Amino acid sequence: MLAFLRTQLQELLEQRAALKTELDEVLKAPSEEKRDLTDQEQTAFAEKRDAIKKTDTDMETIQARIDELEDEEKRSAKADEIRSKYQPDSAKPSVTVVSEPETYRKGGKASYFRDLYRSQHIGDRTAMERLQRNDAEVAAGLEKRALTTTDGSAGEFVPPLWMIDDYVALARAGRVVADQVAHQPLPPGTDTISLPKVATGTATAEQATQNTAVQNTDATTTSVSASVATIAGQQVVPQQLIDQSPINMDEILLADLAADYATKLDVFCINNNAANKRGLLNVTGANAITYTDASPTVGEAYSKVGDGIQQIHTGRLLPPDKIFMHPRRWAWYTVSLDTQGRPLVVPVANMPSNVLASMSDVVSEGFVGTLQGLPVYVDPNIPTNLGAGTNEDRIIPIRSSDVILFEGTPRAETFRETKADQLSVLLRFYNYAALHSERYPKSISIVSGTGLIAPVF
Repeated sequence: MLAFLRTQLQELLEQRAALKTELDEVLKAPSEEKRDLTDQEQTAFAEKRDAIKKTDTDMETIQARIDELEDEEKRSAKADEIRSKYQPDSAKPSVTVVSEPETYRKGGKASYFRDLYRSQHIGDRTAMERLQRNDAEVAAGLEKRALTTTDGSAGEFVPPLWMIDDYVALARAGRVVADQVAHQPLPPGTDTISLPKVATGTATAEQATQNTAVQNTDATTTSVSASVATIAGQQVVPQQLIDQSPINMDEILLADLAADYATKLDVFCINNNAANKRGLLNVTGANAITYTDASPTVGEAYSKVGDGIQQIHTGRLLPPDKIFMHPRRWAWYTVSLDTQGRPLVVPVANMPSNVLASMSDVVSEGFVGTLQGLPVYVDPNIPTNLGAGTNEDRIIPIRSSDVILFEGTPRAETFRETKADQLSVLLRFYNYAALHSERYPKSISIVSGTGLIAPVF
């Protein structure tokens, strides 16, 4: 569109130049005398003048449209730049090229649950082979995605690759905080992950005089531990559904279990409160910023967030990189106005200046904009029932790379015995995770208080 308009504008410029030349020819009088224009010349003059005026009007219209499209291009480029900078790579679509269809795929004839049941309880060799082939496909697929898994044991298999893909997609929507901290694969064969930590460091000092002893201070070390938690769910289905159903229930049941697992893992990362399993809000020694006000304002909250940021600078001596808040808190920011009735948070597509924060995409969960130069992520799993009045939420500036989530690959199993009396099969979905949130408590700031009660719109 822009190329076409620019070509049209150039053509009009050439047309106007030609008309101007013709008009000059009409006005040019013989050099030997001065005379008035004849009637024919006056008519030609009026026609050329009107044609030039119309050309000028058309050029102004096209130039205005060109300016508008160029502004849209700039706004779109700016929005794309911000999204690409702050949205996780897992949010970007990927294409996988395979030489043959996967054993278990959406819309396929093979049922993962049916094969799982038949291999475990009937000894179906063909089903076992399909499950083993699926494990190999998943291992290859996860390697391409830079994820890892560990071998299963008897009666335990990794869910199909399509389910892992859906699990990641669903998890991304339901586990914002969990996806924004640092990640490591959970090592097998352990229920506790301990990391070394320097308790007191070495030291230097000015040498008193030449040939005298220099400062000698021994470092001391300690360790911090994170216990491995199990997050699991189950579903009882009738035997007839596995044996006789014309459709595979895998997609429905596994996707639903994965979605709920994503939510539970996110809550675990945010608000869990057990030794060696502390969520962000319960980390001992985190920076506590209290905002107390019966009539809170965005301007006051802005300074409290700034206090949380500077405390990370001061205590950790490294900058924070993200801010987490509940969607209702971000909505409070976006609807707030200054004394002139102007919004304090403006969409980045509008190329704002002099604003308190900028807004990117309008989403319910995930990256929404920037505040004080840091990307803001909204997560509905942040509690809204905190404080004395059980109506407060929290704002969490954080250096996310200092918090590590160790996570395994989800597993699925089937059991017939416990429900044999009613001809039912129990399907079980589970995974292991461990959160290291207390390595650097000063990397986390928690803004709390009556200033963060439910906002009024």
